[in-house]
Amino acid sequence: MKRSISTIDYLKDTEELARFAKALAHPTRIKIIKYLSKQSYCHTGDLMDYLPLAQSTISQHLKELKEAGLINGEINPPKVKYCINQESWDKAKNLFCVFFEINPASKGCEL
Repeated sequence: MKRSISTIDYLKDTEELARFAKALAHPTRIKIIKYLSKQSYCHTGDLMDYLPLAQSTISQHLKELKEAGLINGEINPPKVKYCINQESWDKAKNLFCVFFEINPASKGCEL
């Protein structure tokens, strides 16, 4: 059966939404995203000062967010600088607005 472009877009958007939702499905990752959204960037050490967690735990959460495309990590030895991937974050907000049937132009969903 031949799929129309709208079906393909629907599947792609659904898969992206699920990937973003999975990445945000942990309280620590939500805290990290909230922290990063208020900073231009941060390092793992900054997050260790903010969160009562071991460096290895924070690194694992950063890895999950990075794999989902929600954040970027730039290696600048000996540190890694993390920031929100604005394009993916805007896409995630839009997909969640559509999912919750919120007009993307309404407060909180504008891109």
